Parts: sequence; structure tokens; C-alpha cells
Amino acid sequence: MKFVLKNILLFAVLSIVFSAIVSCTRTQTAGTDDSTTVNPTDSSGDKSKGNYPPAPSAIMQSEIKLLDGSTFKLPEKKGKVVVVNLWATWCGPCRGEMPHFVELQDKYKDKGLEIIGLDVDEETKEDIEAFAAKEKLNYTLGWADSKLNLEFVKLSKLQGIPQSIVLDREGRLNGVFAGGGPKTIQQLKQTVERLVSE
Repeated sequence: MKFVLKNILLFAVLSIVFSAIVSCTRTQTAGTDDSTTVNPTDSSGDKSKGNYPPAPSAIMQSEIKLLDGSTFKLPEKKGKVVVVNLWATWCGPCRGEMPHFVELQDKYKDKGLEIIGLDVDEETKEDIEAFAAKEKLNYTLGWADSKLNLEFVKLSKLQGIPQSIVLDREGRLNGVFAGGGPKTIQQLKQTVERLVSE
């Protein structure tokens, strides 16, 4: 009986740890390594250029506040490939994605890539700047207010972070990446690499 109980307890602990590694909510639950990766297409399944839907207007029209106090809306980024990533300093999977975002920003900045990391936890400017310096983040940082965060949840169907969307140069949605893990970040990278080459 002790052996069975010990194995059940070990399984429960490993399940919780795996869940925390893959995606975060404030209570550290949710997600699998497959996470939610949506590559929207038209009804025929054609992924060729121009067959992606526009990003949800509630996301596109949200006023996003950056660390320097300025604000913008995503349509102002037209002409660039844009990755919008929701994260928080306490989220392990979010931190796991950050070196990949740094690498992508370095590699494709001159080809029109802009990565925008939005903190969902209303952390102070000073906390985010200290965290960004420690993690050597080289991309745009700001905040996602609760309304914008909710719109991401509606789109991804995941109430957790990390979450990212990728927009092409015309502002069309080309991917929704929710949760974490190597498979998700690899699919996001492939999407970005394809779009910056178009």
C-alpha cells in the first residue's frame, strides 16, 4: 500500500511541476506541451499570403502603454512583422521564451520585425526595467491591461501565459501561440522567419 501511495504522490508532484513549466496562471496551473497553436487559414485551408483573417479589432484597437509612457495601437505598426507576447516576471515558461525573442529581434530587426512584450501583472516600470536588464531583453516592453488580456484569452482559449500573436506586415493574424514549450516556440519562430522573408 505504501508503494502505491508513494507512486500516486510522485505522479501528482510531477504533473504539477510539468504544468508549471509549460504555462503559467497566477496559481501556476494550465497547459500542456502542445499548448494552443493556431495558424488561421481561410475555409479552404490555404495558407498562402493574403488568406489570413484580420486580427480581432478589440486587440488591434487597444491602446497599449509602453514603459516610456507613450501609447500606440497595433495598426500603427503596419509594414512590420509584429510579435505581441503576454508575460509576467514570475512566470517560468515566459522567462524560458525570452532568449528566443531576443535572438529573433537581433536576427530580424533590420528586416522589419518588432517584438512587443506586455506584462500582464501590473508590475511597476522600475520592476520591469530591472527584470529586462537582468534578462538582457532587447525588445519593446509595456503593459497589457485587463481588457487586452481578456481579448487574448478569447482568441487563444487559454487563461494563462505566455501567449503570443504574430501579425504580418499588413496586420493580418498569422499565428496564435499559447502556453510554452519547445514545440510552441519552434512554430512561432518558423512563422516569424517565413513572414520576414516575404
